[in-house]
Amino acid sequence: MAYTISGNYLASCSCVLVCGCAMDAQPRDAQGNEQCRGTAVFHIAEGYLDDVDLSGVDFAFYNYFPSHLTAGDWKLGLVVDSDAGEEQADAVERILTGSEGGPFGELSQFFGEYLGMRRAQISLSDGDKPAFEIQGLSDVQYQPLTGPDGTPTTVKNALFGFAPEFEIGRTEGQSDGFDLGFAPEYGERGDYVFSTEQQEGQPHGRI
Repeated sequence: MAYTISGNYLASCSCVLVCGCAMDAQPRDAQGNEQCRGTAVFHIAEGYLDDVDLSGVDFAFYNYFPSHLTAGDWKLGLVVDSDAGEEQADAVERILTGSEGGPFGELSQFFGEYLGMRRAQISLSDGDKPAFEIQGLSDVQYQPLTGPDGTPTTVKNALFGFAPEFEIGRTEGQSDGFDLGFAPEYGERGDYVFSTEQQEGQPHGRI
């Protein structure tokens, strides 16, 4: 079995700036709780699992990390866009739950409870006003942090980064899927590639 999916993503979580999960640091929200609740939406610009074409599919996952990532016992729920076919949705679920190996197979050692897959309309807006909406579950807007020169602040070479380099910022709105509700605080976005063909030592993404 072989897969490759690539495209762009936007993520939001409950952590105060800056979320430490990508560096395996202890998460902390605005109330001082040492846990991370979040959701991330991914657009697959190009992708496949064996002979199943995944190009154009959007999906999202909801997470609960009770501590730093390598402590494990994660809770995860998956949403696949309602416009995707059943074969496509099944392929995305197999990839994300680690059954097809690759980077998600490596991460599956940290999974505690898989909360299942749902279908819903998903929209991901890029450009000047990044945002995502998962029908009936989440509606989140993103604003990047910027440096002295006005360009977005980025994080590079993070252990559990979705991408080798990603932009960070603030989010607002609401999110409550799989009973993992949270008030959006931190956000990030970037371009990703997840593949069974990634070589050892390459950034493998985090979920």
